[in-house]
Amino acid sequence: MKPNKKLLERSQHTCELCGSDKDLQLYTVAPENHPDNEIIVCKTCYVQIENPDLMDVNHWRCLNESMWSEVPAVQVMAWRLLHRLNHKGEAWAQDLLDMMYLDDETQAWAEATGEGNMDEQVIHKDSNGAVLQNGDSVVLIKDLKVAGGGFTAKRGTAVRRISLVADNPEHIEGRVEGQQIVILTKYVKKI
Repeated sequence: MKPNKKLLERSQHTCELCGSDKDLQLYTVAPENHPDNEIIVCKTCYVQIENPDLMDVNHWRCLNESMWSEVPAVQVMAWRLLHRLNHKGEAWAQDLLDMMYLDDETQAWAEATGEGNMDEQVIHKDSNGAVLQNGDSVVLIKDLKVAGGGFTAKRGTAVRRISLVADNPEHIEGRVEGQQIVILTKYVKKI
């Protein structure tokens, strides 16, 4: 849908999320019945908003600026997109969310679609930031003295079929020298 003149003037004829001036269109921020729920977006942003699997993580670094918009509908979209990116394991998105402030009404609007509910999942990452899953194999990047085990797990030791500690993103469990131990994720690298 073509944007109207008032919205184009507000956006200064650019996408209100990334700043592009190409292929601008109107986007309605859900829910439909909210007043002033329309923003101007470019085709690139529109396609990625509508198809989260197609999200180009680097494109959305623009949210670092657009999250500070004075337009509540832009704030809501930035909040929702940052939550999607955080769920994909992008730590910078969580950093931006930690800085972001929404008033109570805008926060309620942002949460109306349930977009932020996926944050309750704990994400485990290795020393390089790669997301770890149950059953992955990792290698130790440092010699680790095993408390109560009486041995040192040497750097380069492969730990296969790890299991994630559900409530702590910094801990995984794995078997080293026949003993099940807890390992800090900052000392492992995914194979």
